Amino acid sequence: MIRIDDLHFTYPGGTRALDGVSLEVPEGSFLAVMGANGSGKSTLLKHINGLLLAQSGAVTVAGLEVERKNFDEVNRAVGFVFQDPNDQIFAPTVRDDICYGPRNLGLPDEQVERRLQRVAAQVAITDLLDRPIHHLSYGQKKRLSIAGVLAMEPRVLVLDEPTASLDPMGERRLMRLLLELNRQGMTIVMATHDVDLVPLYARQVCLLRRGRLAVTGGLREVFSDPELIERCHLRLPRISYLFEMIPDVEELPLTVGMARHKLEELLERGELGAVGLELLEVEEGLT
Repeated sequence: MIRIDDLHFTYPGGTRALDGVSLEVPEGSFLAVMGANGSGKSTLLKHINGLLLAQSGAVTVAGLEVERKNFDEVNRAVGFVFQDPNDQIFAPTVRDDICYGPRNLGLPDEQVERRLQRVAAQVAITDLLDRPIHHLSYGQKKRLSIAGVLAMEPRVLVLDEPTASLDPMGERRLMRLLLELNRQGMTIVMATHDVDLVPLYARQVCLLRRGRLAVTGGLREVFSDPELIERCHLRLPRISYLFEMIPDVEELPLTVGMARHKLEELLERGELGAVGLELLEVEEGLT
């Protein structure tokens, strides 16, 4: 679905944001792009839908090269959700904001209304359709920004730090929505540095360090190298550090669910010592 070949980009003033990044994202993937602040995450995402154009190298989405002549087609294939919804929503009401894109495509009113109702239900804002956007909470604005993008029916959804500034319930609601969209076949690319969140939802991880691709692969492959994670100014999920206290645990769990399975496995084999039993009590409290 997405192919990035030897991508380079330097901002005016000389800041090199991307330095030879190559990446392939299969259709239907849920990819987390991770890295510290300034690692190039947002810059990489903006190349996927043409907000930025490659200075060197190439980006292809759904068989279309991301360049000026293909801008409209690329934007129909790729929906981009900004980190701050205030940078994205602008219409007087929720209804107007969602309908803006489909109306701009010249769709008939009946089709626009069908899209409106469908995406409003998906993001749980049907009861807010006639509310002025300046009366929305931050979490509601975040959901509205996603609804406006979904109304364009993209094949790829790209999100820059989607859970930033959300409370825990808002974060959970949003991530469950993304997971459901992915299960329905949509390709999801999400920039984040939340290492505790990623293993719960993403299936692939791309790790950036100073504009270069440090590693890409499945969750186990990426998180199996704590030293690399640290060099990228990130950390392992918190649950993983607890298991470092148990001797001879070769594969650290990345989520509470994985932790429960690992503890039960060690318990059945009689390899769970006093520290492990204490962890089992802690893990049960977390669930």
